[in-house]
Amino acid sequence: MKKSKTLILLMVLAITFYSCSKTTKEIDVLAIEFSNENAEYLYSFAFDCIDKEYPNKLGQVLGDDSYLAPPRELHPAFYGCFDWHSSVHGHWTLVNILREFPDFKFKDDIIVKLRKNITKENIEKEILFFDDEHNKTFQRTYGWAWLLKLDESLREWDDPIAVELRENIRPLSDMLAKKFIEFLDVLNYPIRVGEHPNTAFGMSFAYDYAIKYNPELAKKIEEKAREYYINDKNCPLTWEPGGFDFLSPCLQEASLMLKILPEDEFKKWLDDFLPGFNNNPEKYLMPAIVTDASDGKLAHLDGLNFSRAWCLFEIGNKLQNQKMINLGVQHFNFSYEKMDSGEYAGSHWLASFATYSLIKFK
Repeated sequence: MKKSKTLILLMVLAITFYSCSKTTKEIDVLAIEFSNENAEYLYSFAFDCIDKEYPNKLGQVLGDDSYLAPPRELHPAFYGCFDWHSSVHGHWTLVNILREFPDFKFKDDIIVKLRKNITKENIEKEILFFDDEHNKTFQRTYGWAWLLKLDESLREWDDPIAVELRENIRPLSDMLAKKFIEFLDVLNYPIRVGEHPNTAFGMSFAYDYAIKYNPELAKKIEEKAREYYINDKNCPLTWEPGGFDFLSPCLQEASLMLKILPEDEFKKWLDDFLPGFNNNPEKYLMPAIVTDASDGKLAHLDGLNFSRAWCLFEIGNKLQNQKMINLGVQHFNFSYEKMDSGEYAGSHWLASFATYSLIKFK
Protein backbone atom coordinates (compact mmCIF):
# COMPACT_ATOMS: atom_id res chain seq x y z
CA MET A 1 0.00 0.00 0.00
CA LYS A 2 2.82 2.31 0.89
CA LYS A 3 4.52 1.56 -2.46
CA SER A 4 1.28 2.30 -4.32
CA LYS A 5 0.92 5.69 -2.62
CA THR A 6 4.52 6.51 -3.44
CA LEU A 7 3.99 5.54 -7.08
CA ILE A 8 0.84 7.66 -7.32
CA LEU A 9 2.66 10.62 -5.76
CA LEU A 10 5.49 10.31 -8.26
CA MET A 11 3.02 10.17 -11.13
CA VAL A 12 1.23 13.30 -9.89
CA LEU A 13 4.54 15.13 -9.55
CA ALA A 14 5.58 14.08 -13.05
CA ILE A 15 2.28 15.26 -14.55
CA THR A 16 2.51 18.54 -12.63
CA PHE A 17 6.08 19.08 -13.80
CA TYR A 18 5.14 18.37 -17.41
CA SER A 19 2.13 20.70 -17.24
CA CYS A 20 4.18 23.49 -15.70
CA SER A 21 6.90 23.05 -18.31
CA LYS A 22 4.34 23.24 -21.11
CA THR A 23 2.72 26.30 -19.57
CA THR A 24 6.12 28.00 -19.30
CA LYS A 25 6.80 27.36 -22.99
CA GLU A 26 3.40 28.75 -23.92
CA ILE A 27 4.01 31.85 -21.81
CA ASP A 28 7.39 32.33 -23.49
CA VAL A 29 5.76 32.19 -26.91
CA LEU A 30 3.04 34.65 -25.95
CA ALA A 31 5.63 37.00 -24.44
CA ILE A 32 7.00 37.94 -27.87
CA GLU A 33 3.70 38.98 -29.39
CA PHE A 34 4.06 42.23 -31.34
CA SER A 35 1.92 44.15 -28.89
CA ASN A 36 1.34 47.87 -28.59
CA GLU A 37 3.48 47.79 -25.45
CA ASN A 38 6.37 46.25 -27.36
CA ALA A 39 5.87 48.75 -30.16
CA GLU A 40 6.23 51.66 -27.73
CA TYR A 41 9.40 50.14 -26.29
CA LEU A 42 10.95 49.67 -29.74
CA TYR A 43 9.74 52.99 -31.12
CA SER A 44 11.72 54.97 -28.57
CA PHE A 45 15.07 53.66 -29.79
CA ALA A 46 14.49 54.36 -33.47
CA PHE A 47 12.69 57.68 -32.95
CA ASP A 48 15.46 59.11 -30.79
CA CYS A 49 18.07 57.78 -33.17
CA ILE A 50 17.22 58.81 -36.73
CA ASP A 51 18.08 62.48 -36.19
CA LYS A 52 20.89 61.93 -33.66
CA GLU A 53 23.87 63.01 -35.75
CA TYR A 54 26.74 62.21 -33.38
CA PRO A 55 28.62 60.02 -32.67
CA ASN A 56 28.84 58.97 -36.31
CA LYS A 57 30.82 56.44 -38.34
CA LEU A 58 30.83 57.57 -41.97
CA GLY A 59 32.68 54.70 -43.65
CA GLN A 60 33.39 56.70 -46.79
CA VAL A 61 36.39 57.11 -49.09
CA LEU A 62 37.78 60.64 -49.24
CA GLY A 63 38.54 61.98 -52.71
CA ASP A 64 39.80 65.35 -51.48
CA ASP A 65 39.13 67.95 -48.76
CA SER A 66 35.63 68.63 -50.08
CA TYR A 67 34.53 65.21 -48.84
CA LEU A 68 35.02 66.37 -45.25
CA ALA A 69 31.54 67.48 -44.24
CA PRO A 70 29.13 66.74 -41.39
CA PRO A 71 26.84 63.71 -41.77
CA ARG A 72 23.72 65.84 -42.22
CA GLU A 73 25.25 67.34 -45.39
CA LEU A 74 26.71 64.13 -46.78
CA HIS A 75 23.59 62.06 -46.06
CA PRO A 76 20.66 64.40 -45.45
CA ALA A 77 18.11 61.56 -45.49
CA PHE A 78 20.02 59.00 -43.40
CA TYR A 79 22.54 60.81 -41.22
CA GLY A 80 21.54 59.61 -37.74
CA CYS A 81 21.86 56.37 -35.75
CA PHE A 82 25.69 56.26 -35.84
CA ASP A 83 25.95 55.00 -39.43
CA TRP A 84 24.04 55.09 -42.71
CA HIS A 85 22.60 51.58 -42.69
CA SER A 86 21.43 51.84 -39.06
CA SER A 87 19.63 55.05 -39.94
CA VAL A 88 17.91 53.27 -42.83
CA HIS A 89 16.68 50.42 -40.68
CA GLY A 90 15.73 52.91 -37.96
CA HIS A 91 13.37 54.50 -40.51
CA TRP A 92 12.19 51.00 -41.47
CA THR A 93 11.38 50.28 -37.81
CA LEU A 94 9.19 53.36 -37.46
CA VAL A 95 7.37 52.67 -40.73
CA ASN A 96 6.61 49.11 -39.66
CA ILE A 97 5.37 50.13 -36.25
CA LEU A 98 2.89 52.41 -38.01
CA ARG A 99 1.96 49.62 -40.41
CA GLU A 100 1.21 47.29 -37.51
CA PHE A 101 -0.48 49.94 -35.36
CA PRO A 102 -2.23 52.54 -37.56
CA ASP A 103 -3.47 54.44 -34.49
CA PHE A 104 -0.11 54.40 -32.69
CA LYS A 105 -0.10 57.25 -30.21
CA PHE A 106 3.18 58.72 -31.49
CA LYS A 107 2.17 58.46 -35.14
CA ASP A 108 2.11 62.19 -35.83
CA ASP A 109 5.58 62.68 -34.32
CA ILE A 110 6.98 59.85 -36.41
CA ILE A 111 5.47 61.18 -39.62
CA VAL A 112 7.02 64.61 -39.02
CA LYS A 113 10.48 63.04 -38.87
CA LEU A 114 9.89 60.75 -41.84
CA ARG A 115 8.73 63.64 -44.01
CA LYS A 116 11.66 65.78 -42.90
CA ASN A 117 14.23 63.15 -43.87
CA ILE A 118 12.82 61.30 -46.86
CA THR A 119 12.36 64.23 -49.22
CA LYS A 120 12.97 64.33 -52.95
CA GLU A 121 15.86 66.76 -52.48
CA ASN A 122 17.52 64.70 -49.74
CA ILE A 123 17.29 61.49 -51.76
CA GLU A 124 18.84 63.24 -54.76
CA LYS A 125 21.85 64.10 -52.58
CA GLU A 126 22.07 60.50 -51.39
CA ILE A 127 22.12 59.36 -55.03
CA LEU A 128 24.98 61.75 -55.82
CA PHE A 129 27.01 60.18 -53.03
CA PHE A 130 26.41 56.63 -54.28
CA ASP A 131 27.35 57.77 -57.77
CA ASP A 132 30.64 59.31 -56.64
CA GLU A 133 33.66 57.65 -58.25
CA HIS A 134 35.20 56.87 -54.86
CA ASN A 135 32.05 55.57 -53.18
CA LYS A 136 30.26 53.45 -55.75
CA THR A 137 30.42 50.43 -53.42
CA PHE A 138 29.34 52.34 -50.30
CA GLN A 139 27.16 50.15 -48.05
CA ARG A 140 27.45 47.10 -50.34
CA THR A 141 25.34 44.98 -49.86
CA TYR A 142 24.00 45.31 -46.31
CA GLY A 143 22.88 48.91 -46.57
CA TRP A 144 21.51 48.33 -50.08
CA ALA A 145 19.36 45.46 -48.80
CA TRP A 146 17.95 47.51 -45.94
CA LEU A 147 17.11 50.39 -48.28
CA LEU A 148 15.16 48.00 -50.50
CA LYS A 149 13.47 46.66 -47.37
CA LEU A 150 12.43 50.20 -46.45
CA ASP A 151 11.05 50.75 -49.95
CA GLU A 152 9.11 47.48 -49.70
CA SER A 153 7.52 48.58 -46.42
CA LEU A 154 6.61 52.01 -47.80
CA ARG A 155 4.91 50.39 -50.79
CA GLU A 156 2.88 48.15 -48.48
CA TRP A 157 1.98 50.76 -45.85
CA ASP A 158 -1.67 51.66 -46.27
CA ASP A 159 -1.42 55.35 -45.44
CA PRO A 160 -1.54 58.45 -47.66
CA ILE A 161 1.86 59.64 -46.41
CA ALA A 162 3.42 56.43 -47.71
CA VAL A 163 2.68 57.44 -51.31
CA GLU A 164 4.74 60.60 -50.94
CA LEU A 165 7.62 58.86 -49.17
CA ARG A 166 7.89 55.93 -51.58
CA GLU A 167 7.87 58.21 -54.59
CA ASN A 168 10.71 60.18 -53.02
CA ILE A 169 12.81 57.12 -52.24
CA ARG A 170 12.19 55.20 -55.46
CA PRO A 171 15.10 56.65 -57.51
CA LEU A 172 17.55 55.51 -54.84
CA SER A 173 15.92 52.07 -54.68
CA ASP A 174 16.18 51.72 -58.44
CA MET A 175 19.83 52.73 -58.34
CA LEU A 176 20.73 50.25 -55.59
CA ALA A 177 18.78 47.42 -57.22
CA LYS A 178 20.83 48.00 -60.38
CA LYS A 179 24.05 48.05 -58.35
CA PHE A 180 23.00 44.79 -56.70
CA ILE A 181 22.57 43.07 -60.07
CA GLU A 182 25.90 44.40 -61.33
CA PHE A 183 27.68 43.20 -58.19
CA LEU A 184 26.21 39.69 -58.33
CA ASP A 185 27.28 39.47 -61.97
CA VAL A 186 30.94 39.84 -60.99
CA LEU A 187 30.90 38.05 -57.61
CA ASN A 188 32.15 34.53 -58.27
CA TYR A 189 32.16 33.36 -54.65
CA PRO A 190 29.70 34.14 -51.83
CA ILE A 191 30.82 36.02 -48.73
CA ARG A 192 30.06 33.86 -45.70
CA VAL A 193 31.00 36.04 -42.71
CA GLY A 194 28.68 36.87 -39.81
CA GLU A 195 28.75 40.63 -40.39
CA HIS A 196 27.65 43.21 -42.96
CA PRO A 197 29.14 41.74 -46.18
CA ASN A 198 27.28 38.42 -45.79
CA THR A 199 25.94 37.69 -49.25
CA ALA A 200 23.08 35.43 -48.18
CA PHE A 201 21.65 38.11 -45.88
CA GLY A 202 21.78 40.82 -48.53
CA MET A 203 20.25 38.57 -51.16
CA SER A 204 17.52 37.35 -48.80
CA PHE A 205 16.36 40.84 -47.84
CA ALA A 206 16.67 42.13 -51.39
CA TYR A 207 14.70 39.16 -52.69
CA ASP A 208 11.71 40.03 -50.48
CA TYR A 209 11.55 43.35 -52.31
CA ALA A 210 12.52 42.08 -55.74
CA ILE A 211 10.07 39.19 -56.00
CA LYS A 212 7.27 41.75 -55.86
CA TYR A 213 8.74 44.90 -57.39
CA ASN A 214 11.84 44.15 -59.47
CA PRO A 215 11.66 40.94 -61.56
CA GLU A 216 15.14 41.43 -62.99
CA LEU A 217 16.75 41.53 -59.55
CA ALA A 218 14.61 38.61 -58.35
CA LYS A 219 15.72 36.47 -61.29
CA LYS A 220 19.37 37.34 -60.70
CA ILE A 221 19.14 36.44 -56.99
CA GLU A 222 17.48 33.11 -57.79
CA GLU A 223 20.20 32.31 -60.32
CA LYS A 224 23.09 33.29 -58.05
CA ALA A 225 21.65 31.66 -54.94
CA ARG A 226 21.65 28.31 -56.73
CA GLU A 227 25.11 28.96 -58.10
CA TYR A 228 26.55 29.88 -54.70
CA TYR A 229 24.74 27.53 -52.35
CA ILE A 230 22.90 24.61 -53.97
CA ASN A 231 25.76 22.15 -53.44
CA ASP A 232 26.60 23.22 -49.87
CA LYS A 233 26.59 20.44 -47.28
CA ASN A 234 27.40 20.07 -43.59
CA CYS A 235 27.47 23.75 -42.65
CA PRO A 236 29.63 24.00 -39.48
CA LEU A 237 26.93 25.42 -37.24
CA THR A 238 28.87 24.45 -34.10
CA TRP A 239 31.62 26.86 -35.18
CA GLU A 240 29.21 29.73 -34.62
CA PRO A 241 29.21 32.32 -33.34
CA GLY A 242 32.29 34.28 -34.20
CA GLY A 243 33.08 36.91 -31.59
CA PHE A 244 31.71 39.83 -33.62
CA ASP A 245 28.84 38.08 -35.43
CA PHE A 246 25.38 39.59 -35.71
CA LEU A 247 24.34 37.16 -38.45
CA SER A 248 24.52 33.37 -38.54
CA PRO A 249 26.21 32.38 -41.81
CA CYS A 250 24.50 28.98 -41.76
CA LEU A 251 20.99 30.17 -40.85
CA GLN A 252 21.09 33.16 -43.20
CA GLU A 253 21.94 30.85 -46.06
CA ALA A 254 19.10 28.52 -45.07
CA SER A 255 16.73 31.51 -44.88
CA LEU A 256 17.64 32.53 -48.42
CA MET A 257 17.30 29.03 -49.85
CA LEU A 258 13.91 28.66 -48.14
CA LYS A 259 12.70 31.53 -50.30
CA ILE A 260 14.37 30.35 -53.50
CA LEU A 261 13.69 26.61 -53.56
CA PRO A 262 10.39 24.71 -53.83
CA GLU A 263 9.45 23.21 -50.46
CA ASP A 264 10.35 19.60 -51.23
CA GLU A 265 13.68 20.60 -52.72
CA PHE A 266 14.38 22.84 -49.74
CA LYS A 267 13.71 20.04 -47.24
CA LYS A 268 16.21 17.77 -48.99
CA TRP A 269 18.74 20.58 -49.27
CA LEU A 270 18.36 21.46 -45.56
CA ASP A 271 18.88 17.84 -44.49
CA ASP A 272 22.20 17.84 -46.34
CA PHE A 273 23.15 21.38 -45.29
CA LEU A 274 22.35 21.03 -41.57
CA PRO A 275 22.17 17.29 -40.83
CA GLY A 276 20.17 16.59 -37.68
CA PHE A 277 19.17 20.21 -37.14
CA ASN A 278 15.56 19.67 -38.12
CA ASN A 279 15.04 17.11 -35.35
CA ASN A 280 17.17 18.62 -32.60
CA PRO A 281 17.99 22.31 -33.23
CA GLU A 282 18.70 23.10 -29.56
CA LYS A 283 21.63 20.68 -29.70
CA TYR A 284 23.47 23.05 -32.03
CA LEU A 285 22.56 26.56 -30.84
CA MET A 286 22.25 28.50 -27.62
CA PRO A 287 21.89 32.27 -27.19
CA ALA A 288 25.10 34.26 -27.52
CA ILE A 289 26.32 36.27 -24.53
CA VAL A 290 27.46 39.90 -24.69
CA THR A 291 30.18 40.59 -22.12
CA ASP A 292 30.49 44.36 -22.73
CA ALA A 293 27.48 46.18 -24.17
CA SER A 294 29.51 49.38 -24.61
CA ASP A 295 31.76 47.69 -27.18
CA GLY A 296 30.07 48.03 -30.57
CA LYS A 297 31.58 44.82 -31.92
CA LEU A 298 30.82 42.70 -28.87
CA ALA A 299 27.27 44.12 -28.79
CA HIS A 300 26.77 42.51 -32.20
CA LEU A 301 25.99 39.25 -30.42
CA ASP A 302 22.63 40.55 -29.18
CA GLY A 303 21.80 41.21 -32.83
CA LEU A 304 22.85 37.65 -33.59
CA ASN A 305 20.24 36.37 -31.15
CA PHE A 306 17.55 38.36 -32.96
CA SER A 307 18.67 37.40 -36.47
CA ARG A 308 18.87 33.75 -35.46
CA ALA A 309 15.37 34.11 -34.05
CA TRP A 310 13.86 35.42 -37.29
CA CYS A 311 15.58 32.70 -39.33
CA LEU A 312 14.29 30.04 -36.93
CA PHE A 313 10.78 31.51 -37.16
CA GLU A 314 10.90 31.57 -40.97
CA ILE A 315 12.11 27.99 -41.27
CA GLY A 316 10.12 26.66 -38.33
CA ASN A 317 6.86 28.14 -39.57
CA LYS A 318 7.42 26.82 -43.09
CA LEU A 319 8.28 23.30 -41.89
CA GLN A 320 5.82 23.37 -38.96
CA ASN A 321 8.73 22.68 -36.63
CA GLN A 322 7.84 23.85 -33.13
CA LYS A 323 11.31 23.07 -31.79
CA MET A 324 12.82 25.66 -34.12
CA ILE A 325 10.19 28.20 -33.16
CA ASN A 326 10.77 27.60 -29.45
CA LEU A 327 14.52 27.98 -29.93
CA GLY A 328 13.88 31.26 -31.75
CA VAL A 329 11.76 32.47 -28.82
CA GLN A 330 14.57 31.58 -26.44
CA HIS A 331 17.06 33.61 -28.48
CA PHE A 332 14.69 36.57 -28.77
CA ASN A 333 13.89 36.74 -25.08
CA PHE A 334 17.54 36.44 -24.09
CA SER A 335 18.41 39.80 -25.67
CA TYR A 336 15.14 41.71 -25.77
CA GLU A 337 15.24 43.53 -22.44
CA LYS A 338 18.98 44.11 -22.73
CA MET A 339 18.48 46.70 -25.45
CA ASP A 340 17.64 49.18 -22.71
CA SER A 341 21.15 49.06 -21.27
CA GLY A 342 21.83 52.72 -21.96
CA GLU A 343 24.71 51.81 -24.30
CA TYR A 344 24.42 53.47 -27.72
CA ALA A 345 26.61 50.74 -29.23
CA GLY A 346 23.54 48.52 -29.28
CA SER A 347 20.58 50.82 -28.88
CA HIS A 348 21.19 52.61 -32.20
CA TRP A 349 20.27 49.49 -34.21
CA LEU A 350 18.96 46.56 -32.18
CA ALA A 351 15.33 47.72 -32.22
CA SER A 352 15.24 47.05 -35.96
CA PHE A 353 16.36 43.47 -35.48
CA ALA A 354 13.89 42.91 -32.65
CA THR A 355 11.06 44.39 -34.72
CA TYR A 356 11.86 42.17 -37.68
CA SER A 357 11.91 39.13 -35.38
CA LEU A 358 8.47 39.98 -34.04
CA ILE A 359 7.09 40.37 -37.55
CA LYS A 360 8.55 37.03 -38.59
CA PHE A 361 7.19 35.26 -35.50
CA LYS A 362 3.57 35.94 -36.40
